[in-house]
Amino acid sequence: MSQTPPLRPEYEIALQPLTDLPLERELSLAQRLWQQAWLRKSLILMTLALLWEVAARLQGNDLLLPSFLQVARALVEDLASGELLEKVAISLSVLVKGYLIGILLAFVLTSLAVSSQLGRDLLSTLTAMFNPLPAIALLPVALLWFGLGEGSLIFVLVHSVLWSLALNTYAGFLGVPETQRMVGRNYGLRGLRFVALILVPAALPSILSGLKIGWAFAWRTLVAAELVFGASSGQGGLGWYIFQNRNELYTDKVFAGLAVVILIGLLVESLVFALLERYTVRRWGMQR
Repeated sequence: MSQTPPLRPEYEIALQPLTDLPLERELSLAQRLWQQAWLRKSLILMTLALLWEVAARLQGNDLLLPSFLQVARALVEDLASGELLEKVAISLSVLVKGYLIGILLAFVLTSLAVSSQLGRDLLSTLTAMFNPLPAIALLPVALLWFGLGEGSLIFVLVHSVLWSLALNTYAGFLGVPETQRMVGRNYGLRGLRFVALILVPAALPSILSGLKIGWAFAWRTLVAAELVFGASSGQGGLGWYIFQNRNELYTDKVFAGLAVVILIGLLVESLVFALLERYTVRRWGMQR
């Protein structure tokens, strides 16, 4: 009489009645809260603020290192008076103009690069020449060409955005599978329609990475340029606010301006780009 072969352990578990299976342990409230990314980041920021306050009190010189509470007070006062909001609005208006122009030029260059050999040679040559060149190094030339005004700032902003975005976008275009390219050609897509409908959606993760890198470069370049030559067209932005308060030895306001630079960077990264990724590449299964 033949014996029945034993079942594998995973099948034995599958054949058990549901009542015999161990119930999944419910997570505690603390564990559920810890899974929230915003809470973990908030705890990191609060820890840094506490360390800053302790270091300032131990250092004991407000001129060199004001405490976190002093900086927070100066920040609230200048926000309430409207002075800091006006500086931020001036800087962001210039930043958006330069950023959008840089995006447009990067799209034109990469479209030419995927369309012809001459475009590829042009993109590789220009990026090899200008990508290593710091944007702030072009500021003296910008002042000669465009004068002390908004045009000089936009010029250096376009330089800071253009090359990193063009390189990331072109690398994304090269990574598009040939199958998707063939589908586009079978539907009769050519030129800009092929780029916009086939290459851009498929290369969107690389494009978003380039947009984030370009944003970071543009933001730091703008603040640095305003620190170098100050007011633009009779109005100073956030960099000018920091420079002016440094000259007047208002160190708490200098740190308040730096805190605003950091906060704007965090907001753009956690709101604009995070939402853009959530509703595009993550929703489409292109990114975890």
